Amino acid sequence: MTDPTSTNPIFGPNRLKMGVFGLNGKGTANTLVPEVHTPTWGKNLRAAQLADAAGLEAIVAYARWKGHEVGHPDHPSGVTLEPFTWAAGIAQATRHAAVFATSHAPTIHPIAAAKMAATVDIVSGGRFGLNVVAGWSRPELEMFGAPLKEHDERYAHLAEWLGIITRLWTEDVEFDHDGPFFQVAKAASRPRPVQRPRPAIMSAGSSSAGRAFALANADMCFISLTSSDPAAWRAQVESYKAAAREEYGRETQVWIMSTIVQRDTNAEAEAALKRIAVDNADEDSIRAWMQERAINSQALSRETRDVLHLRAAAGAGGSIFCGDADHVADQLQTISDVGIDGMLIGYVDFEDGLGRLSKDLLPVLEQRGLREPFVPGHG
Repeated sequence: MTDPTSTNPIFGPNRLKMGVFGLNGKGTANTLVPEVHTPTWGKNLRAAQLADAAGLEAIVAYARWKGHEVGHPDHPSGVTLEPFTWAAGIAQATRHAAVFATSHAPTIHPIAAAKMAATVDIVSGGRFGLNVVAGWSRPELEMFGAPLKEHDERYAHLAEWLGIITRLWTEDVEFDHDGPFFQVAKAASRPRPVQRPRPAIMSAGSSSAGRAFALANADMCFISLTSSDPAAWRAQVESYKAAAREEYGRETQVWIMSTIVQRDTNAEAEAALKRIAVDNADEDSIRAWMQERAINSQALSRETRDVLHLRAAAGAGGSIFCGDADHVADQLQTISDVGIDGMLIGYVDFEDGLGRLSKDLLPVLEQRGLREPFVPGHG
């Protein structure tokens, strides 16, 4: 039995853990700038190896089976490398970072998911993680003949799905299961994952049902920082961790989704953000992104709508950290001080962003005690 804390860096000592998100697709930005990421294998490898060499804790793929522009199968939002096979390749090309695949439960049977996840965990030497998603895109699920379930039912389905996978990873004997969504007979899966009892689990559900699922099951949960008040952020984090402890008797990490726009000066960074998310915002893609998530922008205040639009253009709704290395570090110090454990970063240009992070930002974070200097083979 291998304790995940000995092989998976998301359980490591850094106060502020960091990872990259979206390499296997277009990234998170909805922008038309020419340097925007495209998911060639060469770009994936170079970016993943930069993140790995910098000592980042996580490299996370998302799952898309169809883009959000209806009738346009070649739209960049639907051009994605399949996450499990991607994860096996990235795991073989890296040595430190945890490598996460995202799985939409309605698109894969739990027995297949358990076997695939265990295989990647073995390939990675115990660095695999699974981001579990209930499924939310009706056009995608209908391709699989899996109608979109009522919201809370999706999480009941996901809980049963993950429960079967966990039993396949942990039980010593074959078992039967007869539930409302799945029936399996004499189920077993070998080999087991390297991490025992299971690989790391990530969940970003934000509704009441999604939050309850994440609190009960995930090692990494996500919140959205919707206000500008650090005191409100602290209350969010403390409430989340207290609920995990009091309602489910477990500890969990709280992470956020983010975009970093880092340049040599604050003025250059602000100009870069404006160029990416205002002057070259992909309006059609943003509109489709909001419609797919049932966001009625007209029902929002002008201020809220403008913030959401900027976040959608720069990084699919995540927090934006913009400035030179010191200014970005100030902002990251604040989120760490309120109790946030980690952040996934979507860059417009991953290679450029990770180069700046490694050269200029990480040394500042190390000086402030947010991260330890990374020593390959020891971090």
